[in-house]
Amino acid sequence: MSEVCALFISDLHLQPAHPATSAAFFDFLERHARHAQQLYLLGDLFEYWAGDDDIADPFHTQVVAALRAVSDAGVAVYWVAGNRDFLVGARFAEAANLTLLPETWIAEIGGQRVVVLHGDAQCTQDIKYMEFRAMVRQPAWQAQFTAMPLAQRKAIVAGLRADSRKEQSGKSYEIMDVTPEAIAEVFAETGADVMIHGHTHRPALHHIGDKRRYVLPDWEADATPPRGGWIAIDAQGAITRHDLSGAVVQ
Repeated sequence: MSEVCALFISDLHLQPAHPATSAAFFDFLERHARHAQQLYLLGDLFEYWAGDDDIADPFHTQVVAALRAVSDAGVAVYWVAGNRDFLVGARFAEAANLTLLPETWIAEIGGQRVVVLHGDAQCTQDIKYMEFRAMVRQPAWQAQFTAMPLAQRKAIVAGLRADSRKEQSGKSYEIMDVTPEAIAEVFAETGADVMIHGHTHRPALHHIGDKRRYVLPDWEADATPPRGGWIAIDAQGAITRHDLSGAVVQ
């Protein structure tokens, strides 16, 4: 593989309760991300984000410093919001020295026209989630929420997470997965040849005619066996999937 142009990760759900996953992330940044030209974080880097005023939390400070070190090494770092950390804003971006991207972003990488996104907006069969998503992505809702005391916001988030776990236990994988229609719409609107997204925790490569859709894995290095990995695009446009060890996944 020639020089790495871009690396893509998502769904790490970083939290102090999962130290092995955090350690795997820091190792990835040091051993791999620092040597790429670009790093794309495609959502749910954190288990949750209650607002940028939580950046002083010691664990969050550690994550921000690690990202900043990658950026300071000359790597362009990009952020696409996930369903858990869509409240990441300008203060976080400035501290980590990264660029906040819109929900759908088109990039020319290694001669490939690539569209990147988190993937939750394409799970259109999950009606209740789509209604919730439409509400919390409104600037007015976010302004009202972030005006609350941080402790209150964290308590609300904890309740929402508990409710989400209960609801997901009764939903089929099909409902929580992206729909072919929504994926086709993104390809049609962007003219992309390649799509990379996360969210579903169902890593795979899907061929759709002459298009390719890559799904990133979630990270759980504390699990047995451990899960996680990334996608790389080199200067020649070759795309490879990697597990946590860095080995290529066929």
